[in-house]
Amino acid sequence: MIRKNFNRNWQVTKGGSNAAAAAFLGTDEVHMVHLPYDAMIHEERTPEVESGAQTGFYPGGEYIYQKSFFAPEEWKEKKVLLEFEGIYQTAMVYVNGALAATSLYGYWGFYVELNSWLNYGVENKVKVIASNSLAPNSRWYTGSGIYRDVKLMVGDRIHIPADGVRITTLAQEEESAVVEVAVRLESISRVREKVHVEVFLEKEGAVVASDRQLDVMYPETEEMSRHIICIKTPKLWSCDTPELYQCRVQIESAGAVLDETVENFGIRTLMLDADHGLRLNGKMVKLRGTCIHHDNGILGANTWKEAEERRIRQLKEAGFNSIRSSHHPMSKAMLDACDKYGMLVMDEISDMWTVHKNPHDFALHFRECWKEVAEQMVAKDYNHPSVALYSTGNEISEAGSEAGAMINRNMCNRIHELDHTRYTTMGQNGLMSAGVRLGPLMQEIMEKFGPVQATGEGNQEGSNGFNSFMSLMEGERGEYFATHPLLTEALEGCSSSSDIIGLNYLTGRHVLEHELHPNKTVVGTETYPADIVRLWGIVKRYPHVLGDFTWIGYDYLGEAGCGIFHYDDSVNFSSVFPERTAYIGDLDLIGYRRPISYLREIVYGLRKEPYLAVVRMNRAHMKCSKTPWMYKDNIASWTWPGYEGKTAFVDIYADAEEAELFLNGHSLGKKPAGEEHEFTASFEVPYAPGELMAVSYREGKEIGRFSLVTAGEEVQLCAEADKKELRADGEDLSFITVKLTDSAGIENLNASRKVSVSVKGAGRLEAMGSADPKSLGSYDDSEWETYDGYVMAVVRAGEEEGMIEVTIAAQGCEDRNICIEVKQEK
Repeated sequence: MIRKNFNRNWQVTKGGSNAAAAAFLGTDEVHMVHLPYDAMIHEERTPEVESGAQTGFYPGGEYIYQKSFFAPEEWKEKKVLLEFEGIYQTAMVYVNGALAATSLYGYWGFYVELNSWLNYGVENKVKVIASNSLAPNSRWYTGSGIYRDVKLMVGDRIHIPADGVRITTLAQEEESAVVEVAVRLESISRVREKVHVEVFLEKEGAVVASDRQLDVMYPETEEMSRHIICIKTPKLWSCDTPELYQCRVQIESAGAVLDETVENFGIRTLMLDADHGLRLNGKMVKLRGTCIHHDNGILGANTWKEAEERRIRQLKEAGFNSIRSSHHPMSKAMLDACDKYGMLVMDEISDMWTVHKNPHDFALHFRECWKEVAEQMVAKDYNHPSVALYSTGNEISEAGSEAGAMINRNMCNRIHELDHTRYTTMGQNGLMSAGVRLGPLMQEIMEKFGPVQATGEGNQEGSNGFNSFMSLMEGERGEYFATHPLLTEALEGCSSSSDIIGLNYLTGRHVLEHELHPNKTVVGTETYPADIVRLWGIVKRYPHVLGDFTWIGYDYLGEAGCGIFHYDDSVNFSSVFPERTAYIGDLDLIGYRRPISYLREIVYGLRKEPYLAVVRMNRAHMKCSKTPWMYKDNIASWTWPGYEGKTAFVDIYADAEEAELFLNGHSLGKKPAGEEHEFTASFEVPYAPGELMAVSYREGKEIGRFSLVTAGEEVQLCAEADKKELRADGEDLSFITVKLTDSAGIENLNASRKVSVSVKGAGRLEAMGSADPKSLGSYDDSEWETYDGYVMAVVRAGEEEGMIEVTIAAQGCEDRNICIEVKQEK
């Protein structure tokens, strides 16, 4: 079927109990939007929001999306669909006033057949009522409404239906690869007809292999056309070389092309066993992974190609080679980005099965929907070479029961029926899985180690209550808990039915699982950021341990305060307004790499130069809150005016035998570093402005150096756009990073300025904000205070060619101007 963008010219109004009266009186506020349009990100945050910190104090609501479109007479003989890639939370889709489809899950894509409701030769109207009004329904920020793309699909009398092409690498060697292309054909005709199915495999615009078959289509039937094709000297897809091919399929009848579809794919094979781990194209690959939520920071849940690509590109540059979608099926745009940049994917079905984590979450509909959700996820993922693993769920409450084990086995079996080329797992959390065993287990732990203290007070609903007890999973107590026989009993059912044993915060079990299940592999489906050194040592030593997915690589909206350092006696997981982000990402909300990101890169063996981090001197001696997800409140800065002579706590991160610290050319001594010392050499230094330099050594020879330099007093604006040429499609984005520097260009993370952005011409300001986890502003504002010296603006192209003029200003600083060209795509 021919897909066309259907994102333009939608009207959005607020629904709810007063919507009808407002519409009758003409007082309803109508917004003309170009999808995607996450309505939640534009709502006012208040302390009274029912979901509290779980959604970052953003309220839900009901939103009505409407669009008119013309249905030509020729559609009478064709099949017409709408594809909605994502609507949160539930949706009712009306066509010309008739209910055509409903959706009960906010993270899956679904198709709506329009023919029964269309009026041909005239204008038609589609209306979507998206309801996210029942709260709380999620442990994180969800967004509201149509937050992913909408496509119009039209198929001729004989066509390839949606998701009708499946491409499988059957074998690959250096000289050749064998690929199967399975093409589903659908006839809506009432006569028998001969057609030719042509398959072209292309690389960079050139056909490298092809096949042509004759098929006889009988009236109103479906057929499968299978093509086995050999590609000579193939270029393989891998994390290091993400080579992509295109598969173009045409249906021809009497010399006319009835349908055409193009799918990207990669040539690659996967193998899994306990002796060799996960092999990609015959080579072991260790998963340097992170979990990732679906929101795009200051853009909310809106899913744009450029935003998804930016996140994946930045995560790849930070050393990750795999991501876990948390905790729902991933967007098509992000899958495309993972294919492009060589990022392996674990795609996940849901955060709950039949037991609620919040009163209005998906547990209510899981039993009736899970098969369809699994089928849609596999259909969406199948041709993406990046997808390696499927997860059936995350921290499922009933996982430790016989019923839970049965559900998992049914899900894994169904997934394998749909896709036998990939592997299944699930994220098992010991506290959740223990179930009825938790009481006696906790009693035993308290007798041995003393009482277990929660890390939060106040609002303990949803994720707050559960996360506040996660300190149980740390240290010696955590090791004892992880390997306890009662926990082994609880995990056994789901571990047995999954291909890979997935463990959340149970690093202590990684070795034990091999003793219990010698033919199984293990992966850390979620791990604490600060656990990376110990965990990665286990990953390197044991082939059955596939890798680790840290929580979390990129900061996100919701679960607010999980990693915020409180110095005012506030406690984490207690819904502290106005906190809106988790603040535990290796990269912060706007993509700035925090020190732990560089430590992780060093632990992975990917960075040879040392790195410097300094505990914030304005907070260095203050008592603060702490959760297991928090590392250190440090930044890469040696600009601390007013703290001269005070003690600075400095860490050198280095994969080296020794690290030496210099201040203004004077050595402050050498200390051991490397894996035996958690890749960290710590110093206490009297602060003095100038240059702080770290030098690393192996066998007495210098192998790298890194410096921090004090910024001068003059503060300047520095602005950089990641793209200065955009497509005139109303959807292309340019991310403008604004930072404070001195006249020499040295970053000043200590300074703060209120920065304003104005946009004129062929585009508009889509969003602006900082990484401040407890800011009060709206991302719709055009003026924001910097946080750690940074702020970001996102500019969106219009649909006409022209120039966008962006002016960035701050008091006491010279303005910065950026010009962005908007052009029609050729």
